[in-house]
Amino acid sequence: MKATTIKIEGTLLSELETAKPESVSISAFVRDVLRKELQRRKLAHAAVSYQEFLAANPEEQLLLREWDEVDLARTPKRKRR
Repeated sequence: MKATTIKIEGTLLSELETAKPESVSISAFVRDVLRKELQRRKLAHAAVSYQEFLAANPEEQLLLREWDEVDLARTPKRKRR
């Protein structure tokens, strides 16, 4: 596995040390912050893609509106045979 060393110093290092939990190393904390940022970007991209999908598929928007109006707390009626 490829590894990279990044030099962090000064105010940024002080702020990271203040922000991290005591039980976590600075390296583990920075890895976690970077991982969460990448996840946030992926989710933001997915949200844009979904909005584009909805704009291109008005019938999907109608189905979603119907779904929003359904009372999910109510027991569904059984169909008679």
